[in-house]
Amino acid sequence: MSALGRVVRSGVGRRRVQTLVIGLATLMAVTASVLAGSLLVASSGPFDDAFARQRGAHLNAQLDAGRATVAQLSASGETAGVSAASGPFGTVSVAPRHGAMPLPPLTVVGRDTPEGPVDELTLTTGSWAERPGEIVLSAGGGQAPLGTRLDFPELPGAPSLKVVGTARSAGRTADAWVAPSQIASLTPSGRVGAYQMLYRFDAAATTADVRKGRAAVTASVPAGAVTGAQSWLTVREVAARDTALFVPFLVAFGVLGLVMSVLVVGNVVAGSVGTGLRRIGILKAVGCTPSQVVRAYMAQALVPAAAGAGLGLLAGNLLAVPLLSETADAYGTSGLSVAPWIDAVVAAGALGVVTVTAWVSAWRAGRLRTVDALAVGRVPAAGRGRWAARRAARLPLPRAVGLGLARPFARPARAAAMVAAVLFGAMTVTFAVGLSSSLNEVLSARNHDVADVTVGVSGPRQGPPGGAPGAGPDPAAVAAAIETLPGTGKYYGSATAEATVAGANGSTRITAFSGDASWGGYRMVSGRWFEAPAEAVVPTQFLAATGTAVGDQVTLHVRGSAVTVRIVGEVLDPRMDGMLVYTDASTLKRAVPDLPATGHHIAVSSGTDVGGYVKELNSALEPLGVTAQGREAADGGEVILVLNALTAILTLMLVAVAGLGVLGGVVLDTVERVRDLGVYKALGMTPRQIVAMVLTSVALPGLVGGALGVPAGVALHAMVMPAMGHSAGLKLPDSVIAVHGTPELLALGLGGVLIAVLGALPPAGWAARTRTVTALRTE
Repeated sequence: MSALGRVVRSGVGRRRVQTLVIGLATLMAVTASVLAGSLLVASSGPFDDAFARQRGAHLNAQLDAGRATVAQLSASGETAGVSAASGPFGTVSVAPRHGAMPLPPLTVVGRDTPEGPVDELTLTTGSWAERPGEIVLSAGGGQAPLGTRLDFPELPGAPSLKVVGTARSAGRTADAWVAPSQIASLTPSGRVGAYQMLYRFDAAATTADVRKGRAAVTASVPAGAVTGAQSWLTVREVAARDTALFVPFLVAFGVLGLVMSVLVVGNVVAGSVGTGLRRIGILKAVGCTPSQVVRAYMAQALVPAAAGAGLGLLAGNLLAVPLLSETADAYGTSGLSVAPWIDAVVAAGALGVVTVTAWVSAWRAGRLRTVDALAVGRVPAAGRGRWAARRAARLPLPRAVGLGLARPFARPARAAAMVAAVLFGAMTVTFAVGLSSSLNEVLSARNHDVADVTVGVSGPRQGPPGGAPGAGPDPAAVAAAIETLPGTGKYYGSATAEATVAGANGSTRITAFSGDASWGGYRMVSGRWFEAPAEAVVPTQFLAATGTAVGDQVTLHVRGSAVTVRIVGEVLDPRMDGMLVYTDASTLKRAVPDLPATGHHIAVSSGTDVGGYVKELNSALEPLGVTAQGREAADGGEVILVLNALTAILTLMLVAVAGLGVLGGVVLDTVERVRDLGVYKALGMTPRQIVAMVLTSVALPGLVGGALGVPAGVALHAMVMPAMGHSAGLKLPDSVIAVHGTPELLALGLGGVLIAVLGALPPAGWAARTRTVTALRTE
């Protein structure tokens, strides 16, 4: 081994704490960066590849068969700006049953073959529907396995279709496909009522491009023929939503990790230079050149950084496995993994940052004159911090505490590095606490768990004793029991129905309320809660999927009937990809006259004991066959649980790095002052006083760092949460973002002192245990 190699090995071995700090900081930064980078790529790459391979439709248009002929629709494919078109295909929305079990509605399209100039389908299992009586389902829909029969007892002739295969459309243009001749039998009138046209445009990279293409297509067909249309950009956004949700917060943690790596590495290497001036002088005296000294101190930082980067790549790839697995399921692909170029870029970037940071500090060591390094040793500049020591001595505090409070002023650069480490630690904790609180607010908005008591049973209800099996309770009797019971404050009933919307595939759930449900925990983003029949509120994703806005009208197809509602408000609700509609029960009276309330939500009056109220209500409801229950713990969504787990892991890593940054600084300071500690002990200072002095030396940096880190964490949270909401297709109201209370902020500010004290405990204990004679002999 060369002489320079022995110097590097000796430096790494002697400075174990600094080595650990550099390695852990780099590990955390690389882990977060790998996760963020891999998810960012996974959010766009697989969809774009599949869409290009299948020549996906840039626009999926639904057209009224009564307003345009097949020839007119076929001619629309020659419109300027249209590069290719497929169709017209007959389409219909149906609600199948599997035996006695109802299934969600399906948008069914009639196609002869899965191939075509636009939207070439990939057959994933089974075979294509080549004859009447067969149906192919969209892969991943979870409707029914191969061989299952889907029945339509409400249609003329009660047709029954056998599931013969599953296929995947990159643009998600339908829920199922049948032979073209089958479409007429799936409509109540016995003839095709709507067509689907699929278009690819010369330019479709932006929303403006797609709108321009849609306008051209609309102008090429008779007026009013286009009843709905869906852009491929909307499908792309929905497909990427789950994984894209992770990216802003992972990027935030990745940036914090990189900044802290720069800070910690710079502090540790600068401290190593500061405390090793005499050693540097000796190295130069025995023949080391300035460039060799610089390379030696850079290598002492790069060795643990390289180890941390390697472990960080391993951890990042392992943590990315479950997230990328979910992404593969969403896109219908397989074998998604972290791209090798991401690992290479992240590792190179992290090591590059460490190299530059270490070089800046090591350059100081290289340019020191040998005689100056040998003469100065590791004694701080004379007089530095004396004014602070004199003022601290006048305070009515124990002498050990006064000496500790004055210490940061003797090494202002090192104290500033400690402040910065604590600042980022407090910033991380504040951001993490805010993120968790905001996610809980979103969870509360999803579950709508404001009601004190709920009454209702999902699925077939037992009914009153002696009644017919499967018969439901009398809704009027349930409502009467609730209304007449003392302690009932306010309540509303709810019922659900499945529907489809023109221009949007898949099922839309309508929740119809009887009574005022505005207090039920529904967080409004914009507009207002509905106040009259034919008014509705919908989530943000519904507006995006249907191309509508607050104030627009939308037509819902419920059990074969068309129901038109006006959207008056935008509500926060991430369930079912936001394909939800909330309206008054009277809105569905014509389409579903027999839709009873299946759930009741009750707020008890002030002073009422909920447990006693539930017991009395159950006594009244027992003859009706339903049960009331108090509010239960909210069900945590899988994505939110993953986010909370990742937040906890990354936060602990960052706080550990912040604490180790303080520890590294205190270790350097303690090593530098070991003779002073010996003098203090010789003059009678006890081990407890030594510990108190060391701990109070970091109290002021901890307090300042906490005071600066908390508002920085609040600002970071206010920036990242809206970005996360946007990634998930959600607009978050202020109540979800402004979650930090004043008492909580004060406690988080004091947390900076806690981080600093915890980081200083190990060197404080070492200083207290050091023997006086050993300390006095140390040079």
